[in-house]
Parts: sequence; C-alpha cells; structure tokens
Amino acid sequence: MHDLIITGGTVHDGFGGQGRTADVAISDGRVVGIGTGFGPARERIDADGLVVAPGFVDPHSHSDTVPFLSEAQPFKLWQGVTTEIVGNCGYSCGPSGPGGLSPIIQEMGHAFAGFGDYLDAVDAAGTTNHLAPLVGHNTMRIAAAGFAAELPADGLERMCAFADEAFSAGAVGWSSGLEYAPGAFAGIGELTALARVARRWGRTYATHMRSESEGLLEAVDEAIAVARATGVRLQISHCKASGHAAHGSATALLTRIEQARLSGVDVLGDLYPYEACSTGLIAVLPTIASEGGETRLRERLSDAGERARLRRIAEDPVDYAGAGLWREVRPAGVTITRHSDPAVAGRTLAQVAGERAPWDVLCDLLLADPGADTVLHTMDAADVETFMRHPLVSIGSDNDVPAGLVHPRTYGTFPTFLGEYVRERKVTSLGEAVRKMTSAAAAQFGLSERGWLGRGAAADVCIFDPETIGHSGTYETPDVRPNGVRWVLLEGVPVIRDGEFTGERRGRMLRA
Repeated sequence: MHDLIITGGTVHDGFGGQGRTADVAISDGRVVGIGTGFGPARERIDADGLVVAPGFVDPHSHSDTVPFLSEAQPFKLWQGVTTEIVGNCGYSCGPSGPGGLSPIIQEMGHAFAGFGDYLDAVDAAGTTNHLAPLVGHNTMRIAAAGFAAELPADGLERMCAFADEAFSAGAVGWSSGLEYAPGAFAGIGELTALARVARRWGRTYATHMRSESEGLLEAVDEAIAVARATGVRLQISHCKASGHAAHGSATALLTRIEQARLSGVDVLGDLYPYEACSTGLIAVLPTIASEGGETRLRERLSDAGERARLRRIAEDPVDYAGAGLWREVRPAGVTITRHSDPAVAGRTLAQVAGERAPWDVLCDLLLADPGADTVLHTMDAADVETFMRHPLVSIGSDNDVPAGLVHPRTYGTFPTFLGEYVRERKVTSLGEAVRKMTSAAAAQFGLSERGWLGRGAAADVCIFDPETIGHSGTYETPDVRPNGVRWVLLEGVPVIRDGEFTGERRGRMLRA
C-alpha cells in the first residue's frame, strides 16, 4: 500500500514540457510512480483541475535565521516553495572570527564560530521548509580581516580554509556580494582563489555582481572570467538592469551569458518579478564609506568634508566602480522600510527630506541607524520581462525575514510570477514556468533529488490552482497570504493541507 496518491491532477514534471493528467504515487518520502492504477493508499488527494508540480526551489533567499524565530514560518510554503538556497549576497551566519561580525549578521542576532555550527543549530531548531546553505564571501572576509580594504598576509589563505571547512560541513556553494563592503574591496584574484576551492568540491558560485547598473556588463564579464578560469558553476543572482542609465541592458547581459555557455561556462541566472529591489540603505553610499567598519562610517558621516567627498564619488560620471546606488535612484523612489526611528519607516527619502538636501538627509539617517533597510524603485518593466522570458533565467525571491515592512517579494514572488506574468501576461508557458521554479534552480546547486517529479525523486510537491494563484500584497502592505496554493508536501508529508498550514516544522537542512 502506498502512503499517498495524488489523483487526477495535471502533472508537470519540472522539465518544461506540457502537463499530463496522471496520478502520483508516493511512499517512504519518494515518488514511486506517475501514471494510473497504483492501487490502495493510506491517503488520497483529489487534484482534479489543479496543477501537480515539484515543490518550488528558491535559488536566492535570505531566510538564514528564520528557523530561529519562535514560531514556525509558512510564508514560503504558502508560495509553494519547499527548498530555499540561503547564504546569498556574500552573507552567511558563519564563520565568525577576530575581524568582528558583519552588521547584517549582528542584526540577524545569530552568528556562529564555524559554518557547521550554524547548520547544526538549524537542525536543532527545526526549519519549516528545506534550506540548502551557501557560505558568504563577505562573512569569510570579515572573519579574516574585518572591514579593511587590504587583506593581511595570510588573509586569503584563511579565507580559503574557511571555505574548505564550510564545504566539508555541507555548504552547497559560496556567494559574493560585491556591491557591499568588504566584498567590494576584493579583486578578481581573491574571487578566483575561492572559486578554485569550490570547484574542487564540485560546488556553485552565486554572485551579487560588482555592479547591476552602469558597470553591469563589466561586472558580468568579471563573474564569467572567474568561472571560466576555475570551471565552477556560476549563478548570476537577481539579474537586473538597475537605474535609468542601465535601462534597456537586459538583452546585452543575456547575450553575455549565452556566449559564455556556448564557450563552455556553466552559467545561469535568476530574477524576482518586480521593478523594485530591496537592500540596506548603506548600499546607496559609496562602498569606501564603510571601510574600517561602523565606527569609521560614523566618523565620516559626522564630517561635512567627508560627506562632500563621498557625494563626489557617488556622482562621478566616469569612475562609477564602488560608487554605491546613489546614481541609480531618485529620492522619491527610495522608501525606508526599517529604521531605529519608527516615524521614518514607510516614508520615502524625498518625504523625509522635505526642503532639505536629500544627500544630507540620507547621511543623517545612516548616522542614526547604519542598519536601516530600503526598497529602491530602479528597474524598467521591459527589462524585467526580457530577463523573465529567457530560458537561462530562473525565479528567485531575494526575500527578507518575514517581519515588519519588507518588500512584497518575501510573501509573493512565486504566486506573482504564476498569476500576473504567466496566466495574465503570458510571458511563458506554464510548463516552462514550472521548470524555472524547479529543476532549473535545483540542478545548478547540485540538488539532484529535488526540483522534478519522477520515480525516485524526493516527494516535495506543490499542488496549485492555475486559475486563482496570485498575490495581492503591495509595497505598503506586503504581508498578504497568497492565493491558489492548495497542498504542499515535504518528502511525502502534507504541510499545507487544503490551503492551511499544519503548523509543523518538517523541513531539513540539506547538506551537500
């Protein structure tokens, strides 16, 4: 007798083809067959009129500390996501070292001496859905050298040792966040050395590139050069053409990726289906503002001459490397989502500034709270759809921890893609859309048992209504439960049952 049979649904196996009406039989946490005539089962799910798909795999998540929240968190299960890749943009919860902790990790409230200690802590706490971890370049650099621009003599050797230890513990790859300090201070030689360690372990390199605006093409060339020199698998995180000067660059970026693949580089990308990004407000300043850590940052922002120097760097029309995001944004398009002053949250930089100079107000806001967060409206709809249509680009959320005013992508990325872009705008077929959310991401991170449906696959399953799936959350009210996801299974056990969360933490930390 089978543990469970899903009957009568339109099954999409995750490889991009058309769906077919069939039953899915599950036993011992595995798919044991897709077809008909499977006989009795302990439980049956009637999926007539619904799509039966592999559980969605989010290649770009910031849910690293979600397992440590006091309550189970189903915000990704309600989107159909069964596995998240965490540790992106160069930041992970370990390793820590004498260089001090990243402000981001301090805000997370969880930092671990060794990367394996973090994995063990997640196992002990329990996770609501599966997580697969990356180790962060920024985190390793801070452990080796703090926020100094130059590494000490043994700094790179120590970073390679940190990476080795992380891969041994089970990291599925490593990530960089080259628009952020101190990762922004790294040269290509440093990145290549770490990529060689990853290649030796057969792991993936995911990069938030050095620029996603005017330096976009040079940045993707650098990422591809690292992958070409080492043979590492490369994931271009949250593909975008950010800021007015870069609008229309999507095709050029995709051409670079296509040409790299034709030359033998294993490179893919991901994006989220929105025209606004979200990051720390500090990213609007030049990266040099953060050299030396928070104390030096506050000293610079307290000095009128330093403020003026930083603004000159931010507005330099020629040398925009490390200039920060100031040139990409307009004050009315900068919404502060989290700040130590609650009166600021939810307001734009233009609204907070009033008659004052926005640059000085930006500096004052960061002087008061260097860890403030923001949503930045910087992208063009045509570029977003160009990336979305391309077969080499999967769907990833770049979500925040689900608390407070955050980008709606945290709560609605996958239903928004399926509802607004697939059903309504028809940017791609449903079968291809499922592939973009499943096998395309899983394979790039070595998750061979997930992201597809077939005999022997892990029985992570999403059952959704293609006619109703969607998300009505907004930038003002993001935390709205999506519509349309009816059932979600983790290794054969329902955790979303007829649209409702069972309350269980049945996920696992998936170690490589």
